[in-house]
Amino acid sequence: MKLPEEYYESQDVVALSRDLLGKYLFTRIDGELTGGYIVETEAYAGIIDKASHAFGGCFTPRTQTMYMQGGIIYVYLCYGIHEMLNVVVSAKDVPHAILIRAIQPTDGLEVMLRRRNVDSIKPNLTRGPGSVAKALGISRKINAESLQSKTIWIEDRGLTFADEQIAAVPRIGVDYAGDDALLPYRFYVRENIYVSKPNK
Repeated sequence: MKLPEEYYESQDVVALSRDLLGKYLFTRIDGELTGGYIVETEAYAGIIDKASHAFGGCFTPRTQTMYMQGGIIYVYLCYGIHEMLNVVVSAKDVPHAILIRAIQPTDGLEVMLRRRNVDSIKPNLTRGPGSVAKALGISRKINAESLQSKTIWIEDRGLTFADEQIAAVPRIGVDYAGDDALLPYRFYVRENIYVSKPNK
């Protein structure tokens, strides 16, 4: 069942980031269906979070998507190379977002292999946010797309994980955020081979 619009209205971005583990993320790009269930996320808590693009109320042509009503996607380019998929949550003008760092692929595997230019299914197929976006055909062309659309959506298929199966640790690559870099806002499914390193 597709997650309803109300799901994304919660202002508890950290709780939602954890809750998204086990939810199924799908895209239909150029008529090709691809997807899998989410195994790693990172929460970014808007204007109070030094690691967030919207810290301090930063509002630019790039970040304006984060200020929209929750339930859309925010796609940005990292290092001039990797497209990064984020789920925008909370109310309008509250720029909370959740980075999708890894999925366990389940649907459209041949399409993902072609997009990633690899010939066999290995963990790096969808390990790391850049790999997730490329495998699923996600680019800035669909930035601000609704998660109720036929292009990208998230489903609840009843897959859940017990607390002991989930790690809550500091985020990756946000050393610039000072004390906020230490916040346990990264969540992942323990022992899942698609999770980014470090994953111990």
